[in-house]
Amino acid sequence: MRQIVLDTETTGLDWRKGNRVAEIGCVELVERRPTGRTWHQYIHPEREFEAGAQEVTGLTLDFLADKPKFAAIADEFLEFIDGAELVIHNAAFDVGFLDYELSLLEGGRGRIGDRAAVLDSLELARQRFPGQRNSLDALCRRLGVDNAHRQLHGALLDAQLLAEVYLALTSGQTELGLAGPAVPEPAAVRPDRPLAAALAPRPRVAIAAVEHEAHLARVDAIRGRAGKALWDEADEVAELSGTA
Repeated sequence: MRQIVLDTETTGLDWRKGNRVAEIGCVELVERRPTGRTWHQYIHPEREFEAGAQEVTGLTLDFLADKPKFAAIADEFLEFIDGAELVIHNAAFDVGFLDYELSLLEGGRGRIGDRAAVLDSLELARQRFPGQRNSLDALCRRLGVDNAHRQLHGALLDAQLLAEVYLALTSGQTELGLAGPAVPEPAAVRPDRPLAAALAPRPRVAIAAVEHEAHLARVDAIRGRAGKALWDEADEVAELSGTA
């Protein structure tokens, strides 16, 4: 089974207001193992960023000035995801933006659902952890995925983190990491791209089940006394930005 873990960064929260895709990042899994193949592209969005989106992503129109427009990369992107199952966190957000981009192309290219099945990892997380924060950052903490280097949202880095979260979420494994590819293939990310360094091997994190349960119990106790815990604040920002 071929899966593509996908994330986008956008100029704002709503494509209906004319916001556009500014970055796409994809990580390939085959039979639930990373192959080492990725697809990453910065995109000129043809409009300014909303203030909140610029703060979250760190992207600017000046940085994207020499990047291709979506029309120039659409066929390459569709070829990469064609026939796969897409794993996306809060899938309605990303798919809505991508479908909007496809609708703007001359002659059209259909919809994402015409090319690939879509699995929403946020819905999976809500089923497993009902009533809890299920943003990407919250799930990284809960499942023992190291995201200390995630200072800003970035499509390729977030797709890599989501791949680890998804594997842990659906298999119950406690040792995570994408350090070694199952099928040796060169990554699609060029070395001159800023986020290429994000794919460098990172330390594996192992967390004992008893430690995980103790941590959750402690955080719940803090919420019971104070109404919320410090860990919740970052989650609220992520959810408001559409990345929960």
